Amino acid sequence: MSSHRLPTLLALLVVGAALGGVALVPATGVAQQQSGEVIGQPDVSFATASGEMIAGSRSELSIGITNRGKIDKGGPAQYEERVTTARGMTMEIDDSNGPIDVRTGQITVGNLPTGSTETTVPITVAESAEPGTYRLPIEYEYQFTRLVDYDPYGTDYGEFTRERTGSITVEVTEDARFEVVDTNMTAQIGDQSDVSMTLRNVGSKPASDASVVAESRSSALTFESGETSSNAFIGAWEPGETRTINYTVSLATDAARRGYTLDLSVNYADTDGIGTSAPPMTAGISTVDEQSFAFEDVSSTLRVGEDGEIAGTVTNTGPQTADGVVVQYADDSANVLPIEESVAVGSLGPGESASFELPIEVGSEAEAGAKSIGFAVSYRNQNGDRRSYDKLDVTADVAPERDQFDVSIDNATIESGGSRTISVAVTNNLDETASDVEARLFANDPLDTGETDTGYVQSIEPGETVEVTFELAASGTATPGKTYPISFDFRYDDADGNSQLTDTVRAPVDVVESEGGGLPVPLLVGAVLGIAVIGAVVWYRRQ
Repeated sequence: MSSHRLPTLLALLVVGAALGGVALVPATGVAQQQSGEVIGQPDVSFATASGEMIAGSRSELSIGITNRGKIDKGGPAQYEERVTTARGMTMEIDDSNGPIDVRTGQITVGNLPTGSTETTVPITVAESAEPGTYRLPIEYEYQFTRLVDYDPYGTDYGEFTRERTGSITVEVTEDARFEVVDTNMTAQIGDQSDVSMTLRNVGSKPASDASVVAESRSSALTFESGETSSNAFIGAWEPGETRTINYTVSLATDAARRGYTLDLSVNYADTDGIGTSAPPMTAGISTVDEQSFAFEDVSSTLRVGEDGEIAGTVTNTGPQTADGVVVQYADDSANVLPIEESVAVGSLGPGESASFELPIEVGSEAEAGAKSIGFAVSYRNQNGDRRSYDKLDVTADVAPERDQFDVSIDNATIESGGSRTISVAVTNNLDETASDVEARLFANDPLDTGETDTGYVQSIEPGETVEVTFELAASGTATPGKTYPISFDFRYDDADGNSQLTDTVRAPVDVVESEGGGLPVPLLVGAVLGIAVIGAVVWYRRQ
Protein backbone atom coordinates (compact mmCIF):
# COMPACT_ATOMS: atom_id res chain seq x y z
CA MET A 1 0.00 0.00 0.00
CA SER A 2 1.38 3.45 -0.89
CA SER A 3 2.50 5.66 1.96
CA HIS A 4 0.12 8.51 1.07
CA ARG A 5 -3.00 6.33 1.67
CA LEU A 6 -2.03 5.08 5.14
CA PRO A 7 -3.08 8.13 7.17
CA THR A 8 -6.43 8.26 5.44
CA LEU A 9 -7.23 4.61 6.08
CA LEU A 10 -6.20 4.92 9.73
CA ALA A 11 -8.55 7.85 10.09
CA LEU A 12 -11.39 5.85 8.54
CA LEU A 13 -10.74 2.98 10.94
CA VAL A 14 -11.28 5.38 13.81
CA VAL A 15 -14.47 6.75 12.23
CA GLY A 16 -15.71 3.22 11.48
CA ALA A 17 -15.25 2.15 15.04
CA ALA A 18 -17.29 5.13 16.15
CA LEU A 19 -20.04 4.33 13.62
CA GLY A 20 -20.32 0.74 14.73
CA GLY A 21 -18.34 -1.26 12.23
CA VAL A 22 -15.91 -1.06 9.39
CA ALA A 23 -14.63 -3.50 6.82
CA LEU A 24 -11.74 -2.94 4.47
CA VAL A 25 -12.07 -4.56 1.10
CA PRO A 26 -8.63 -5.28 -0.40
CA ALA A 27 -7.66 -4.20 -3.87
CA THR A 28 -9.07 -6.24 -6.67
CA GLY A 29 -5.90 -6.28 -8.67
CA VAL A 30 -7.63 -4.67 -11.68
CA ALA A 31 -5.43 -2.10 -13.28
CA GLN A 32 -6.56 1.49 -12.84
CA GLN A 33 -5.70 4.43 -15.05
CA GLN A 34 -5.79 6.91 -12.15
CA SER A 35 -5.88 7.11 -8.37
CA GLY A 36 -7.90 8.95 -5.77
CA GLU A 37 -10.60 8.77 -3.10
CA VAL A 38 -14.39 9.07 -3.13
CA ILE A 39 -16.01 9.83 0.23
CA GLY A 40 -19.76 10.05 0.90
CA GLN A 41 -22.77 8.55 2.67
CA PRO A 42 -26.53 8.04 2.32
CA ASP A 43 -28.93 10.67 3.66
CA VAL A 44 -32.30 9.00 4.38
CA SER A 45 -35.52 10.76 5.39
CA PHE A 46 -39.18 9.76 5.70
CA ALA A 47 -42.50 11.44 4.91
CA THR A 48 -46.19 10.49 5.03
CA ALA A 49 -47.67 10.19 1.56
CA SER A 50 -51.25 9.52 2.79
CA GLY A 51 -53.81 12.14 3.61
CA GLU A 52 -55.68 12.66 6.83
CA MET A 53 -56.77 9.67 8.88
CA ILE A 54 -60.15 9.34 10.57
CA ALA A 55 -60.54 8.11 14.12
CA GLY A 56 -62.02 4.62 14.37
CA SER A 57 -60.86 3.61 10.91
CA ARG A 58 -58.59 1.10 9.27
CA SER A 59 -56.61 2.14 6.23
CA GLU A 60 -53.32 1.90 4.39
CA LEU A 61 -50.58 4.37 5.31
CA SER A 62 -48.17 5.23 2.51
CA ILE A 63 -44.65 6.14 3.64
CA GLY A 64 -42.27 7.93 1.29
CA ILE A 65 -38.55 7.11 1.74
CA THR A 66 -36.02 9.51 0.24
CA ASN A 67 -32.22 9.11 -0.04
CA ARG A 68 -30.58 12.38 -1.01
CA GLY A 69 -27.01 11.07 -0.57
CA LYS A 70 -24.02 13.20 0.43
CA ILE A 71 -20.70 13.42 -1.46
CA ASP A 72 -17.84 14.72 0.69
CA LYS A 73 -15.24 14.03 -1.96
CA GLY A 74 -16.20 13.22 -5.50
CA GLY A 75 -14.80 10.94 -8.12
CA PRO A 76 -15.90 8.43 -10.73
CA ALA A 77 -19.71 8.04 -10.95
CA GLN A 78 -19.73 4.37 -10.03
CA TYR A 79 -17.90 5.13 -6.79
CA GLU A 80 -20.14 8.10 -5.97
CA GLU A 81 -23.18 5.83 -6.46
CA ARG A 82 -21.64 3.25 -4.17
CA VAL A 83 -20.96 5.60 -1.28
CA THR A 84 -24.45 7.16 -1.45
CA THR A 85 -26.44 3.88 -1.64
CA ALA A 86 -28.07 2.44 1.51
CA ARG A 87 -27.86 -1.31 1.10
CA GLY A 88 -30.12 -3.95 2.70
CA MET A 89 -32.19 -1.34 4.46
CA THR A 90 -34.82 -2.39 7.01
CA MET A 91 -37.18 -0.27 9.08
CA GLU A 92 -39.65 -0.69 11.94
CA ILE A 93 -42.32 1.78 13.11
CA ASP A 94 -42.73 2.39 16.82
CA ASP A 95 -46.48 2.76 17.61
CA SER A 96 -46.26 2.22 21.38
CA ASN A 97 -47.04 5.78 22.44
CA GLY A 98 -50.18 6.73 20.54
CA PRO A 99 -53.65 5.73 19.38
CA ILE A 100 -52.32 4.52 16.03
CA ASP A 101 -51.65 0.80 15.62
CA VAL A 102 -49.28 -0.16 12.82
CA ARG A 103 -50.23 -3.68 11.88
CA THR A 104 -46.88 -4.90 10.62
CA GLY A 105 -43.44 -5.66 12.01
CA GLN A 106 -40.06 -5.09 10.42
CA ILE A 107 -40.22 -3.80 6.85
CA THR A 108 -37.56 -4.70 4.30
CA VAL A 109 -36.77 -1.86 1.93
CA GLY A 110 -33.69 -3.38 0.25
CA ASN A 111 -31.08 -1.34 -1.60
CA LEU A 112 -31.91 2.36 -1.71
CA PRO A 113 -29.87 4.48 -4.15
CA THR A 114 -30.36 8.21 -4.31
CA GLY A 115 -33.97 9.04 -5.09
CA SER A 116 -37.32 8.07 -3.56
CA THR A 117 -39.42 4.98 -3.02
CA GLU A 118 -42.65 4.23 -1.23
CA THR A 119 -43.97 1.48 1.02
CA THR A 120 -47.47 0.88 2.40
CA VAL A 121 -48.42 -0.41 5.84
CA PRO A 122 -51.86 -1.16 7.29
CA ILE A 123 -52.84 0.93 10.30
CA THR A 124 -55.78 1.24 12.66
CA VAL A 125 -56.73 4.54 14.25
CA ALA A 126 -58.48 4.06 17.58
CA GLU A 127 -61.99 5.45 17.94
CA SER A 128 -60.81 7.37 21.00
CA ALA A 129 -58.09 9.17 19.04
CA GLU A 130 -58.30 12.92 19.50
CA PRO A 131 -57.94 15.08 16.39
CA GLY A 132 -54.38 16.24 15.90
CA THR A 133 -50.93 15.28 14.66
CA TYR A 134 -49.18 12.18 15.94
CA ARG A 135 -45.45 11.43 15.55
CA LEU A 136 -44.40 7.85 14.87
CA PRO A 137 -40.69 7.07 15.33
CA ILE A 138 -39.02 4.88 12.70
CA GLU A 139 -35.97 2.84 13.57
CA TYR A 140 -33.98 1.92 10.49
CA GLU A 141 -30.69 0.24 9.63
CA TYR A 142 -28.59 -0.13 6.51
CA GLN A 143 -25.05 -0.79 5.25
CA PHE A 144 -23.05 1.64 3.17
CA THR A 145 -19.55 2.39 1.83
CA ARG A 146 -18.02 5.48 3.41
CA LEU A 147 -14.77 5.52 1.36
CA VAL A 148 -13.57 4.19 -1.96
CA ASP A 149 -9.75 4.39 -2.33
CA TYR A 150 -8.52 3.44 -5.77
CA ASP A 151 -5.23 3.56 -7.71
CA PRO A 152 -3.71 1.62 -10.63
CA TYR A 153 -2.94 -1.26 -8.29
CA GLY A 154 -6.42 -1.84 -6.85
CA THR A 155 -9.43 -0.50 -4.93
CA ASP A 156 -10.16 -0.48 -1.21
CA TYR A 157 -13.66 0.02 0.31
CA GLY A 158 -14.55 1.24 3.76
CA GLU A 159 -17.81 -0.54 4.72
CA PHE A 160 -20.04 0.47 7.66
CA THR A 161 -23.39 -0.44 9.27
CA ARG A 162 -25.55 2.43 10.44
CA GLU A 163 -28.56 2.48 12.80
CA ARG A 164 -30.66 5.60 12.91
CA THR A 165 -34.07 6.82 14.08
CA GLY A 166 -36.37 8.94 11.93
CA SER A 167 -40.06 9.71 12.17
CA ILE A 168 -43.27 10.40 10.32
CA THR A 169 -46.34 12.37 11.35
CA VAL A 170 -49.92 11.22 10.95
CA GLU A 171 -52.80 13.68 11.11
CA VAL A 172 -56.05 12.43 12.65
CA THR A 173 -59.22 14.39 11.95
CA GLU A 174 -62.82 14.14 13.08
CA ASP A 175 -65.51 13.34 10.53
CA ALA A 176 -68.67 11.33 10.15
CA ARG A 177 -68.08 7.75 11.25
CA PHE A 178 -70.49 4.82 11.27
CA GLU A 179 -70.97 1.56 13.07
CA VAL A 180 -73.58 -1.21 13.09
CA VAL A 181 -75.51 -1.07 16.37
CA ASP A 182 -78.32 -3.60 15.73
CA THR A 183 -79.35 -6.21 13.17
CA ASN A 184 -82.34 -8.40 12.36
CA MET A 185 -80.68 -10.64 9.82
CA THR A 186 -82.16 -14.12 9.38
CA ALA A 187 -82.73 -15.58 5.92
CA GLN A 188 -84.47 -18.80 4.93
CA ILE A 189 -82.91 -21.13 2.40
CA GLY A 190 -84.94 -21.31 -0.81
CA ASP A 191 -86.97 -18.17 -0.05
CA GLN A 192 -86.90 -14.39 0.05
CA SER A 193 -86.48 -12.78 3.45
CA ASP A 194 -86.64 -9.22 4.76
CA VAL A 195 -83.56 -8.26 6.78
CA SER A 196 -82.64 -5.00 8.47
CA MET A 197 -79.69 -3.33 10.15
CA THR A 198 -79.34 -0.18 12.22
CA LEU A 199 -76.31 2.07 11.77
CA ARG A 200 -75.28 5.09 13.87
CA ASN A 201 -73.15 8.08 12.93
CA VAL A 202 -70.64 7.88 15.79
CA GLY A 203 -68.47 10.66 14.37
CA SER A 204 -68.51 14.32 15.29
CA LYS A 205 -69.49 15.66 11.86
CA PRO A 206 -72.68 15.31 9.82
CA ALA A 207 -72.84 13.51 6.50
CA SER A 208 -74.99 14.52 3.57
CA ASP A 209 -76.22 12.56 0.57
CA ALA A 210 -75.31 9.39 2.42
CA SER A 211 -75.99 5.95 0.99
CA VAL A 212 -75.26 2.47 2.34
CA VAL A 213 -74.06 -0.19 -0.08
CA ALA A 214 -74.42 -3.83 1.04
CA GLU A 215 -72.53 -6.44 -0.93
CA SER A 216 -72.82 -10.20 -0.52
CA ARG A 217 -69.67 -12.28 -0.51
CA SER A 218 -71.55 -15.32 -1.87
CA SER A 219 -73.42 -15.79 -5.14
CA ALA A 220 -75.96 -17.91 -3.22
CA LEU A 221 -77.15 -14.78 -1.39
CA THR A 222 -78.64 -12.12 -3.64
CA PHE A 223 -80.83 -9.06 -3.28
CA GLU A 224 -84.25 -8.25 -4.72
CA SER A 225 -82.64 -7.16 -7.99
CA GLY A 226 -81.02 -10.55 -8.40
CA GLU A 227 -77.60 -8.95 -7.97
CA THR A 228 -75.13 -9.53 -5.15
CA SER A 229 -75.19 -5.87 -4.05
CA SER A 230 -77.82 -3.27 -3.20
CA ASN A 231 -77.62 0.48 -2.53
CA ALA A 232 -79.90 2.19 0.01
CA PHE A 233 -80.05 6.02 -0.03
CA ILE A 234 -80.12 7.71 3.38
CA GLY A 235 -79.59 11.43 2.77
CA ALA A 236 -78.57 13.73 5.64
CA TRP A 237 -77.10 11.97 8.66
CA GLU A 238 -76.39 13.89 11.84
CA PRO A 239 -73.87 12.86 14.52
CA GLY A 240 -75.39 10.39 16.98
CA GLU A 241 -78.32 9.71 14.67
CA THR A 242 -79.31 6.14 13.73
CA ARG A 243 -80.75 4.86 10.48
CA THR A 244 -82.40 1.48 9.87
CA ILE A 245 -81.90 0.04 6.41
CA ASN A 246 -84.13 -2.74 5.06
CA TYR A 247 -83.13 -5.18 2.34
CA THR A 248 -84.86 -8.14 0.73
CA VAL A 249 -82.46 -11.03 0.24
CA SER A 250 -82.83 -14.41 -1.44
CA LEU A 251 -81.01 -17.61 -0.54
CA ALA A 252 -80.74 -20.25 -3.25
CA THR A 253 -82.39 -23.62 -2.63
CA ASP A 254 -78.96 -25.27 -2.75
CA ALA A 255 -77.38 -22.75 -0.38
CA ALA A 256 -75.41 -24.20 2.52
CA ARG A 257 -76.82 -23.83 6.03
CA ARG A 258 -74.29 -21.37 7.48
CA GLY A 259 -73.81 -17.69 8.20
CA TYR A 260 -73.34 -15.26 5.30
CA THR A 261 -71.43 -11.97 5.34
CA LEU A 262 -72.42 -8.59 3.94
CA ASP A 263 -69.77 -5.96 3.34
CA LEU A 264 -71.13 -2.49 4.16
CA SER A 265 -69.80 0.82 2.94
CA VAL A 266 -71.19 4.29 3.60
CA ASN A 267 -70.60 6.87 0.89
CA TYR A 268 -71.33 10.50 1.73
CA ALA A 269 -70.35 14.13 1.23
CA ASP A 270 -68.45 15.75 4.12
CA THR A 271 -68.98 19.26 5.49
CA ASP A 272 -66.90 20.64 2.62
CA GLY A 273 -69.08 18.88 0.08
CA ILE A 274 -66.31 16.49 -0.85
CA GLY A 275 -67.41 12.94 -1.60
CA THR A 276 -65.81 10.34 0.62
CA SER A 277 -66.28 6.80 1.87
CA ALA A 278 -66.34 5.69 5.48
CA PRO A 279 -64.19 2.75 6.57
CA PRO A 280 -65.82 -0.55 5.53
CA MET A 281 -67.95 -2.60 7.93
CA THR A 282 -69.45 -6.06 7.93
CA ALA A 283 -72.74 -7.60 9.04
CA GLY A 284 -73.67 -11.27 9.35
CA ILE A 285 -76.81 -13.04 8.15
CA SER A 286 -77.87 -16.23 9.91
CA THR A 287 -79.90 -18.88 8.08
CA VAL A 288 -82.70 -21.33 8.76
CA ASP A 289 -83.55 -24.47 6.83
CA GLU A 290 -85.82 -24.46 3.79
CA GLN A 291 -89.53 -24.64 4.54
CA SER A 292 -90.71 -28.19 3.87
CA PHE A 293 -93.72 -30.48 4.21
CA ALA A 294 -94.29 -34.23 4.33
CA PHE A 295 -97.23 -36.57 3.69
CA GLU A 296 -98.12 -39.43 6.01
CA ASP A 297 -100.84 -42.12 6.22
CA VAL A 298 -101.68 -41.75 2.52
CA SER A 299 -104.54 -43.93 1.27
CA SER A 300 -106.22 -44.29 -2.11
CA THR A 301 -109.66 -45.35 -3.37
CA LEU A 302 -108.74 -44.86 -7.01
CA ARG A 303 -110.08 -47.32 -9.60
CA VAL A 304 -109.88 -47.39 -13.37
CA GLY A 305 -112.90 -45.70 -14.90
CA GLU A 306 -114.23 -44.30 -11.61
CA ASP A 307 -113.98 -41.34 -9.26
CA GLY A 308 -112.02 -41.85 -6.06
CA GLU A 309 -109.87 -39.89 -3.67
CA ILE A 310 -106.43 -39.67 -2.19
CA ALA A 311 -106.43 -38.96 1.53
CA GLY A 312 -103.65 -38.48 4.02
CA THR A 313 -101.98 -36.17 6.53
CA VAL A 314 -99.77 -33.20 5.66
CA THR A 315 -97.13 -32.15 8.22
CA ASN A 316 -95.19 -28.88 8.40
CA THR A 317 -91.60 -30.15 8.71
CA GLY A 318 -90.08 -26.71 8.16
CA PRO A 319 -88.72 -24.33 10.77
CA GLN A 320 -91.40 -21.65 10.53
CA THR A 321 -95.18 -21.36 10.70
CA ALA A 322 -96.91 -21.70 7.33
CA ASP A 323 -100.20 -19.83 6.89
CA GLY A 324 -102.94 -20.62 4.39
CA VAL A 325 -101.63 -24.12 3.65
CA VAL A 326 -103.20 -25.69 0.56
CA VAL A 327 -102.56 -29.23 -0.70
CA GLN A 328 -102.49 -29.17 -4.51
CA TYR A 329 -102.62 -31.75 -7.28
CA ALA A 330 -99.48 -31.11 -9.37
CA ASP A 331 -99.33 -33.91 -11.95
CA ASP A 332 -99.86 -33.89 -15.71
CA SER A 333 -101.21 -37.40 -16.31
CA ALA A 334 -103.75 -37.69 -19.11
CA ASN A 335 -105.63 -40.50 -17.34
CA VAL A 336 -105.53 -39.34 -13.72
CA LEU A 337 -107.39 -36.06 -13.40
CA PRO A 338 -108.28 -34.02 -10.32
CA ILE A 339 -111.94 -33.38 -9.69
CA GLU A 340 -110.82 -30.63 -7.30
CA GLU A 341 -107.41 -29.03 -7.93
CA SER A 342 -106.66 -28.33 -4.27
CA VAL A 343 -107.92 -28.49 -0.71
CA ALA A 344 -107.14 -25.97 2.06
CA VAL A 345 -106.03 -27.21 5.49
CA GLY A 346 -105.37 -23.88 7.30
CA SER A 347 -102.25 -22.74 9.15
CA LEU A 348 -99.62 -25.17 10.40
CA GLY A 349 -96.94 -24.43 12.95
CA PRO A 350 -93.64 -26.32 12.89
CA GLY A 351 -94.41 -30.01 13.46
CA GLU A 352 -98.20 -29.58 13.18
CA SER A 353 -100.30 -31.80 10.91
CA ALA A 354 -103.71 -31.73 9.22
CA SER A 355 -105.67 -34.30 7.22
CA PHE A 356 -106.71 -33.81 3.60
CA GLU A 357 -108.84 -35.54 0.97
CA LEU A 358 -108.56 -34.75 -2.72
CA PRO A 359 -111.11 -36.24 -5.19
CA ILE A 360 -109.49 -37.78 -8.28
CA GLU A 361 -110.96 -39.20 -11.48
CA VAL A 362 -109.23 -42.13 -13.19
CA GLY A 363 -109.99 -42.53 -16.90
CA SER A 364 -111.06 -45.80 -18.43
CA GLU A 365 -107.85 -45.86 -20.50
CA ALA A 366 -105.65 -45.91 -17.39
CA GLU A 367 -103.83 -49.03 -16.30
CA ALA A 368 -104.28 -50.52 -12.87
CA GLY A 369 -101.39 -50.65 -10.41
CA ALA A 370 -99.27 -48.38 -8.23
CA LYS A 371 -98.82 -44.86 -9.61
CA SER A 372 -96.60 -41.98 -8.51
CA ILE A 373 -98.64 -38.80 -8.53
CA GLY A 374 -97.11 -35.34 -8.07
CA PHE A 375 -98.43 -33.11 -5.29
CA ALA A 376 -97.42 -29.68 -3.99
CA VAL A 377 -98.12 -27.57 -0.92
CA SER A 378 -98.87 -23.87 -1.31
CA TYR A 379 -98.49 -21.60 1.73
CA ARG A 380 -97.77 -18.06 2.90
CA ASN A 381 -94.39 -17.36 4.49
CA GLN A 382 -93.55 -15.04 7.38
CA ASN A 383 -93.83 -12.01 5.08
CA GLY A 384 -97.26 -13.05 3.81
CA ASP A 385 -95.90 -13.98 0.39
CA ARG A 386 -97.34 -17.03 -1.35
CA ARG A 387 -94.81 -19.84 -1.80
CA SER A 388 -94.95 -23.41 -3.12
CA TYR A 389 -93.17 -26.56 -1.98
CA ASP A 390 -93.31 -29.13 -4.78
CA LYS A 391 -90.89 -31.82 -3.62
CA LEU A 392 -93.75 -34.22 -2.87
CA ASP A 393 -94.91 -37.39 -4.62
CA VAL A 394 -97.71 -39.71 -3.57
CA THR A 395 -97.74 -43.41 -4.40
CA ALA A 396 -101.37 -44.44 -4.94
CA ASP A 397 -102.78 -47.84 -5.85
CA VAL A 398 -105.24 -47.80 -8.76
CA ALA A 399 -107.60 -50.79 -8.69
CA PRO A 400 -108.65 -52.56 -11.93
CA GLU A 401 -111.76 -51.47 -13.78
CA ARG A 402 -115.05 -53.04 -12.65
CA ASP A 403 -118.74 -52.85 -13.58
CA GLN A 404 -120.43 -50.08 -11.66
CA PHE A 405 -123.41 -52.38 -11.20
CA ASP A 406 -123.60 -56.15 -10.97
CA VAL A 407 -126.68 -57.94 -12.28
CA SER A 408 -128.02 -61.34 -11.35
CA ILE A 409 -131.19 -62.89 -12.87
CA ASP A 410 -133.42 -65.13 -10.78
CA ASN A 411 -134.31 -68.19 -12.89
CA ALA A 412 -132.51 -67.03 -16.07
CA THR A 413 -134.54 -69.26 -18.44
CA ILE A 414 -137.23 -68.66 -21.06
CA GLU A 415 -139.36 -71.02 -23.12
CA SER A 416 -138.89 -71.06 -26.86
CA GLY A 417 -141.77 -69.08 -28.36
CA GLY A 418 -142.77 -67.77 -24.94
CA SER A 419 -142.43 -64.60 -22.87
CA ARG A 420 -142.04 -63.85 -19.18
CA THR A 421 -141.22 -61.24 -16.58
CA ILE A 422 -137.67 -61.55 -15.32
CA SER A 423 -136.48 -60.26 -11.98
CA VAL A 424 -132.95 -58.76 -12.04
CA ALA A 425 -130.97 -58.20 -8.85
CA VAL A 426 -128.93 -54.98 -9.33
CA THR A 427 -126.01 -54.37 -6.91
CA ASN A 428 -124.26 -50.97 -6.57
CA ASN A 429 -120.51 -51.62 -6.75
CA LEU A 430 -119.64 -47.94 -6.43
CA ASP A 431 -118.23 -46.28 -3.31
CA GLU A 432 -120.98 -43.68 -3.46
CA THR A 433 -124.76 -43.59 -3.63
CA ALA A 434 -126.25 -43.74 -7.12
CA SER A 435 -129.51 -41.81 -7.47
CA ASP A 436 -132.15 -41.58 -10.19
CA VAL A 437 -131.01 -44.94 -11.50
CA GLU A 438 -132.54 -45.86 -14.84
CA ALA A 439 -131.84 -49.45 -15.99
CA ARG A 440 -132.50 -50.55 -19.56
CA LEU A 441 -132.69 -54.03 -21.10
CA PHE A 442 -131.38 -54.89 -24.57
CA ALA A 443 -131.89 -58.18 -26.45
CA ASN A 444 -131.12 -59.49 -29.95
CA ASP A 445 -133.07 -61.96 -32.11
CA PRO A 446 -134.31 -64.60 -31.27
CA LEU A 447 -134.84 -62.82 -27.96
CA ASP A 448 -136.67 -59.55 -27.69
CA THR A 449 -137.71 -57.10 -25.03
CA GLY A 450 -141.31 -56.75 -24.14
CA GLU A 451 -143.26 -53.64 -23.30
CA THR A 452 -141.25 -53.17 -20.13
CA ASP A 453 -137.60 -52.75 -21.14
CA THR A 454 -136.67 -50.09 -18.56
CA GLY A 455 -136.66 -49.95 -14.80
CA TYR A 456 -136.20 -47.11 -12.32
CA VAL A 457 -134.80 -46.97 -8.80
CA GLN A 458 -134.69 -43.74 -6.79
CA SER A 459 -131.34 -44.50 -5.17
CA ILE A 460 -129.01 -47.40 -4.46
CA GLU A 461 -126.53 -47.17 -1.59
CA PRO A 462 -122.97 -48.52 -1.96
CA GLY A 463 -123.16 -52.32 -1.80
CA GLU A 464 -126.97 -52.31 -1.77
CA THR A 465 -128.94 -54.74 -4.02
CA VAL A 466 -132.36 -53.93 -5.45
CA GLU A 467 -134.80 -55.85 -7.66
CA VAL A 468 -135.75 -54.52 -11.09
CA THR A 469 -138.21 -56.34 -13.42
CA PHE A 470 -138.29 -56.47 -17.20
CA GLU A 471 -140.36 -58.23 -19.92
CA LEU A 472 -138.47 -60.69 -22.12
CA ALA A 473 -139.75 -62.74 -25.08
CA ALA A 474 -138.28 -65.59 -27.13
CA SER A 475 -139.41 -66.24 -30.71
CA GLY A 476 -140.24 -69.73 -31.88
CA THR A 477 -136.91 -69.88 -33.67
CA ALA A 478 -135.07 -69.84 -30.34
CA THR A 479 -133.40 -73.19 -29.99
CA PRO A 480 -134.12 -75.01 -26.72
CA GLY A 481 -130.97 -75.84 -24.80
CA LYS A 482 -129.08 -72.85 -26.21
CA THR A 483 -127.89 -69.83 -24.20
CA TYR A 484 -128.43 -66.32 -25.51
CA PRO A 485 -127.06 -63.01 -24.07
CA ILE A 486 -129.07 -60.04 -22.92
CA SER A 487 -127.53 -56.67 -21.95
CA PHE A 488 -128.17 -53.87 -19.48
CA ASP A 489 -126.90 -50.36 -19.04
CA PHE A 490 -127.55 -47.88 -16.27
CA ARG A 491 -127.84 -44.14 -16.28
CA TYR A 492 -127.54 -42.54 -12.87
CA ASP A 493 -126.50 -39.40 -10.98
CA ASP A 494 -123.33 -39.62 -8.89
CA ALA A 495 -122.74 -38.02 -5.49
CA ASP A 496 -121.84 -34.70 -7.15
CA GLY A 497 -125.09 -34.67 -9.13
CA ASN A 498 -123.37 -35.46 -12.43
CA SER A 499 -125.17 -37.79 -14.83
CA GLN A 500 -123.24 -40.95 -15.65
CA LEU A 501 -123.81 -43.77 -18.14
CA THR A 502 -122.28 -47.17 -17.45
CA ASP A 503 -120.77 -49.59 -19.86
CA THR A 504 -122.98 -52.45 -21.02
CA VAL A 505 -123.36 -55.36 -18.60
CA ARG A 506 -124.23 -58.75 -20.17
CA ALA A 507 -126.09 -61.68 -18.63
CA PRO A 508 -126.89 -65.14 -20.00
CA VAL A 509 -130.44 -66.53 -20.60
CA ASP A 510 -131.11 -70.21 -21.30
CA VAL A 511 -133.88 -71.21 -23.78
CA VAL A 512 -135.91 -74.27 -22.76
CA GLU A 513 -138.70 -76.39 -24.31
CA SER A 514 -142.21 -75.02 -24.02
CA GLU A 515 -144.05 -76.74 -21.16
CA GLY A 516 -147.48 -76.46 -23.01
CA GLY A 517 -146.89 -79.73 -25.18
CA GLY A 518 -147.99 -80.18 -28.92
CA LEU A 519 -145.87 -80.06 -31.91
CA PRO A 520 -143.00 -77.77 -31.89
CA VAL A 521 -143.55 -74.55 -33.77
CA PRO A 522 -141.11 -75.39 -36.59
CA LEU A 523 -142.91 -78.70 -37.20
CA LEU A 524 -146.28 -76.98 -37.22
CA VAL A 525 -145.05 -74.40 -39.70
CA GLY A 526 -143.69 -77.17 -41.93
CA ALA A 527 -146.98 -79.07 -41.79
CA VAL A 528 -149.00 -76.01 -42.73
CA LEU A 529 -146.71 -75.31 -45.64
CA GLY A 530 -147.00 -78.96 -46.79
CA ILE A 531 -150.81 -78.91 -46.71
CA ALA A 532 -150.83 -75.69 -48.69
CA VAL A 533 -148.59 -77.20 -51.38
CA ILE A 534 -150.74 -80.38 -51.68
CA GLY A 535 -153.91 -78.33 -52.01
CA ALA A 536 -152.41 -76.25 -54.76
CA VAL A 537 -151.42 -79.36 -56.75
CA VAL A 538 -154.95 -80.94 -56.48
CA TRP A 539 -156.62 -77.73 -57.66
CA TYR A 540 -154.25 -77.48 -60.60
CA ARG A 541 -154.99 -81.03 -61.80
CA ARG A 542 -158.76 -80.55 -61.61
CA GLN A 543 -158.50 -77.63 -63.86
